[in-house]
Amino acid sequence: MQQGYPVEIIRQTAAGIRRRVLEHTLAHNGGYMSQACSAAEILACLYQGVMALGPLDGPIAPLAFPGVPSSKNPGRAQGAVFNGPRGPRFDRFVLSPTHYSLVLYAALIQTGRMHEAGLADFNRDGSSVEMIGAEHSPGMEVMTGSLGQGLSQAAGMALGRKLKGEPGGIWVFMSDGEFQIGMTWEAFQFMAHHRLGSVGIYVDVNRQQCDGTVESVMGVDPLSRKLEAFGAEVVAVDGHDVEALLRAAKTPHPDRPLVVLGHTDPCQGLPLLCRNSPKLHYLRFRSPAERAEYAAALEAMVKHANPL
Repeated sequence: MQQGYPVEIIRQTAAGIRRRVLEHTLAHNGGYMSQACSAAEILACLYQGVMALGPLDGPIAPLAFPGVPSSKNPGRAQGAVFNGPRGPRFDRFVLSPTHYSLVLYAALIQTGRMHEAGLADFNRDGSSVEMIGAEHSPGMEVMTGSLGQGLSQAAGMALGRKLKGEPGGIWVFMSDGEFQIGMTWEAFQFMAHHRLGSVGIYVDVNRQQCDGTVESVMGVDPLSRKLEAFGAEVVAVDGHDVEALLRAAKTPHPDRPLVVLGHTDPCQGLPLLCRNSPKLHYLRFRSPAERAEYAAALEAMVKHANPL
C-alpha cells in the first residue's frame, strides 16, 4: 500500500472522474455514465491511496494501436506503462470489467498519468484508447475480454510473482455481475489453494448490469458468505466512503485474497440518471431536451468544483 493522498484530494479526484465522463458523454451523445457514478471513489482510492505504483515524470499521451501481440511485434506498447515502471516491489493492476475503460481513462487523467488530450482518440479507428480496452489501452495490464476473465489472469500473475519471490501485489477492480460467472469462483479456489495473499480485489457492488439489475438477471447474494466459503477475506463498506475504502485495504489477509465489497449508487452525484432505472448500463440521450438537462448538471458540477 502506498503513502496516500489526503482524503479531500481523493474525494476531489472522484468528483473529477464523474465530471470528465459526463463531459465526454455529452460530447459523444452516449457513455458509460452509471459506472463512473458508482466507481469513482473506488478508482480514486486505488490510484491515490491503495496501490503502490511506480512514479511517472508526467502525463503520458496514448500511442496509436501498436498491432496485435506476436513474436513479430516485440516492441509493441502496453497500457501498463501508464501505471508506472515495472519493478518487483511495485503493485500491478487489472481492470476486469472492460466496459469501465472510459472511467479508468478519466481516473488516469485526474491522477496525472494520462494526458487529457488522449481522450479525444476514444473509440477511433487506429487508436489505443478503445471503448472496450485491451492490453495496449491506457492503464490496462492484460486483455480481460469477456466478463470474469480478469480475476483468473490476476491469480496467475500473483502465483508467478510468488514463485519469483516478488513482494509486489496485484490489485483487481471487478463488478458485482462478474460473480454470476463460474470462472470467477474457480479463480477464488485457485487463490485459496495457492495461498495467494498478495491479491486485493475491489468490487463495485452497484447492483446493475446490461439487462437490468443483477438480482433480476441472476442474484449473487449472500456474496460475503460465499466469498468467505471460497477462502477470501471479505470487508463490506460504503463504496463512496473514501476513508472506509482506504481502511479496508489495510485489513490483514495472510495467505488469502482480500475482497472489498464497495456498495455503491449507480446514480451517485448525478440523480438525474435515476430516471433511466433499472436500465442504467449505458446512457444515450433520447432528445435535445434531455441532453440539455445533463448539460445543466455538468455546469452545476463544474461550479461546485470551482465556486469562485
